Amino acid sequence: MKSRRQHFLHRKIHGLTVLLLGTFFLASPWLAGAAVKAESAKEPPTQLRTLTTTREAHSLSSKEAARVYPIHLRGVVTYYDPKEGPKRTVLFVHDATGSIFVELAQGLFESLPAGSLIDLRGVSNPGEFAPIVAQPQIKVIGYSSLPADPDRPSLAHLMSGAEDGQWVEVEGVVHSVVEDDRHVSLQLTLADGSITAFMMKEAGAKYSGLVDAKIRIRGNASPLFDISRRQMIGVRLHCPNLSTVTIVEPPPADPFNLSTIPVYLLLQWDVVPLLAHRVHVQGRVSLQWPGSLVCLRDAPQGICAQTDQGTRLRNGELIDIAGFASAEGGGPVLTDAVFRSAGSGLAAPVPAVPVVAEQALTGKYESQLIQIDGQLVSRDLASADTTLLLTSGKSIFTAILPQGLGGPQADAWKNGSVLRITGICRVQLDAQRSRLGIGTAVPRTFRVLMRSPADVVVVQKPSWWTPVHAVMVLTLALTGTLLVLGWVVVLRKRIRESEERFRHMAQHDALTGLATRLVLQDRLSVALEAAKRHRNGLALLMLDIDKFKLINDTFGHHAGDEVLRVTAERIVQAVRKTDTVARMGGDEFVVLLTDLTDQRAAENIAAKVVAALAVPVPLADSKLPVSVSVGVCSASAGELDADVLLRNVDAALYRAKAKGRNCFEVYTPEIAEV
Repeated sequence: MKSRRQHFLHRKIHGLTVLLLGTFFLASPWLAGAAVKAESAKEPPTQLRTLTTTREAHSLSSKEAARVYPIHLRGVVTYYDPKEGPKRTVLFVHDATGSIFVELAQGLFESLPAGSLIDLRGVSNPGEFAPIVAQPQIKVIGYSSLPADPDRPSLAHLMSGAEDGQWVEVEGVVHSVVEDDRHVSLQLTLADGSITAFMMKEAGAKYSGLVDAKIRIRGNASPLFDISRRQMIGVRLHCPNLSTVTIVEPPPADPFNLSTIPVYLLLQWDVVPLLAHRVHVQGRVSLQWPGSLVCLRDAPQGICAQTDQGTRLRNGELIDIAGFASAEGGGPVLTDAVFRSAGSGLAAPVPAVPVVAEQALTGKYESQLIQIDGQLVSRDLASADTTLLLTSGKSIFTAILPQGLGGPQADAWKNGSVLRITGICRVQLDAQRSRLGIGTAVPRTFRVLMRSPADVVVVQKPSWWTPVHAVMVLTLALTGTLLVLGWVVVLRKRIRESEERFRHMAQHDALTGLATRLVLQDRLSVALEAAKRHRNGLALLMLDIDKFKLINDTFGHHAGDEVLRVTAERIVQAVRKTDTVARMGGDEFVVLLTDLTDQRAAENIAAKVVAALAVPVPLADSKLPVSVSVGVCSASAGELDADVLLRNVDAALYRAKAKGRNCFEVYTPEIAEV
């Protein structure tokens, strides 16, 4: 009986508990809301969340950024330029989590000083390289100091793109300062390379005094990128003003008060610690290209310096020159140099050293004034400078007279003449590597930089027995004889053909008619010098025929030769008339593109070449399908180096082949790492 009563009581208590809990849940809006929220969490959201920090916005993937997330954040302006370019406004905003670029329409703010505290509303956008804030609405709510304690990444890390837009600090030595009406750019050499710091110009500020100073400078890491491919190709800093510059080591008050260093000691071990800053050398002027190059003789050696200074110098004048030392070609050079006269004494002209081609190629006479005889083969009409191509023994070299320094004397320089050339010897080297990985530099060719038309003396005129003279003499002697007249015509044709054959053999490949490797190297060297003087860019395209060995093995060498000839013709038709097309050997071709102001021009030409060479080649009664892989490497005036260009374009070519062939690939630092 007791057991049944206990069982009944237990059931009553259980029922009452269930009733109370049910009533509690129905009566509690918080618990009811929690239940609904838990249930609704299973459903997809109907609206994107608002991003409230720069890190959230900048960390989006390109795909996510394209979804147009709403953004609302507060931050400080670290850089603003309403007119960096014709259609470009630059704005960087920083908060406690990082920095981000803001796409702002021109004319919205005439002034937005660095340090302005703003309330920013906008939406996410993939940007041209990394996510940005688009469609901004900006309200200035106060002012703040610029961010303190920025990161100090290495240049390699900056070049990786990981610091895109971020507020960073670098330390380096200022090599040059370039100013225009609105902007100032500082070229800094860091421990692991060079970078440009870009800032707005401040009225009354003195920037030239920063040259040769060791500084720390803060700014936003701004990528240089290929818009068409959304790939990073470089980096620079956007710095608001001089307040972000800290001078670690001031420059010498007068660089000419530094101890004079003999040229022969430059780049030697004992002097290396001094080379982070400008060095001071002294010598007599042996050549001056105003606003471009000054060469001088210092006892046993010579040296050339790149300079923007236009002060006229006398030949043989004793000068002091200060610049940053580096290796180029067969010896040291000075960059970003300044100079002054070392006294008012009489100039003592530097004597030219007579040499032959084999001596010039040893590198012993690098940057020295030499005198050399050579037979004029032709002129390079594609160059803006007066460029002569000469032969001496087994060597071909070039003699260059800068644009604007020519004269009527040049009309006397006829092909076939023997000329005595006076000028500065500059040797080009080929870097070679042994199987053990030991690098050596081997002289490839040389060029002679002339000062005026007076540096060319005609030693021997071409043979008087020219085709025209032959016709005159034989026509006068044998006027009445048709047979002899016919012989004169034949003789004239043979002489012309001999001259043309000589020039052609010196410069062109026998199978395709294209320029040879040696001519390409000479023209590349000349183009590099011109690009440095005129401060423009150039590019190389390197291409080879996909699976060319299979064509030779399957259809024979006759078919392979026909494919090479047709390929050469199509390349020439696809590029500009001023471009140089050369056959490097086998099925490898190189195109030199000069006078480039836009990297995309090189890519457009590469695409045109790929398309033109994808057309089947007619062969007997069939058509042979062919295609090419193309590597592209562009360089601006500050990055020009022949060996680096050839090595980089070769790497880009192999990346194009690895991607499946029948395409082109543009060189990037990532390709070099691979």
